[in-house]
Amino acid sequence: MKRKPLHNIYSKDILRKKLESENFHRTTISFYKYVILEDPQALRNSLYRNWDDLGVLGRIYIAREGINAQLCVPEHNFQAFRDQIDSIPEFKNVPFKIAVEENSPSFLKLDIRVRSKIVADGLEDDSFDVTNVGVHLSAEEFNQKLDSSNTVLVDVRNHYESEIGHFEGALLPQSDTFREELPLILDLLQDKKDKEIVMYCTGGIRCEKASAYLKHHGFQNVYQLHGGIISYASEIKEKGLDSKFKGKNFVFDGRLQEAIGEEILSECHQCENRSDRHVNCANPGCHILFIQCESCAEKFDGCCSEECKSIISLPVSEQKKMRKGKTVSNQHFSKSRIRPKVFELYKGH
Repeated sequence: MKRKPLHNIYSKDILRKKLESENFHRTTISFYKYVILEDPQALRNSLYRNWDDLGVLGRIYIAREGINAQLCVPEHNFQAFRDQIDSIPEFKNVPFKIAVEENSPSFLKLDIRVRSKIVADGLEDDSFDVTNVGVHLSAEEFNQKLDSSNTVLVDVRNHYESEIGHFEGALLPQSDTFREELPLILDLLQDKKDKEIVMYCTGGIRCEKASAYLKHHGFQNVYQLHGGIISYASEIKEKGLDSKFKGKNFVFDGRLQEAIGEEILSECHQCENRSDRHVNCANPGCHILFIQCESCAEKFDGCCSEECKSIISLPVSEQKKMRKGKTVSNQHFSKSRIRPKVFELYKGH
């Protein structure tokens, strides 16, 4: 019998139609674990077979150092998925973080990749003890820490994430990548080694590495929000606690964000009116991530600039030529440009 391929073979249109035809609900979850995996490629193939059979969709990174997974599971297969995870000794009882908002599909396909690391951090892990992490705090303990004048709160996320939502009083490093952020955080905190450093990120995984990095550099009192913003949102709802998070939580799936607070903290990158609506430019050759209000979305046809708007009006064949570099007049085709900081280019259009 011919075996099924261990990768997606369908177009986005087919995948989208298939998803729209489903008559069941899905649950979006994330989880991670730092653990030594002897054969990441073999594990990857095994997970793909099992999860594809269960109808799981998502983006999963596996490395020798562990797993980092964001996915959505059909509700009727959720227990079978949990049982399958627990059958793997390295992942048994790994905690799931369940999305607080399911307003749109989070993933179209199942994508499992083997990488050198589960989070790109640019660190030589053998240069320090990556298991010597900060103290994990529950949402209630986290809130208590924030009431102390001896606490320094640090957002361990990229600035396009913190731009739309963050905890009150947090330091917000203006970095584009986690790799950039670690030395930035170290520099921001150099004169604060006598303070209690409290860190948070989306789901907790970046704090694991960042807290160990700070302890390696001489910080003694390091804490981290257990399970990140996702678990915090669930716990405050469950326990009736006051939320100190303002705005929305950026998520790395098709939803792009989930509401936690009602505040709108950010501005449209084109007109500067209040907006927290993250979109990707409708020009496939650009696809840059930026914040765009509904009014500008209509004005620019979902594009980041007049230039991209004019490009998507061209025949598809002409657009493809431009993306291949045969006609390059648009600076947005440069793959080296980092997406969040380009909003300065949009102003004035």
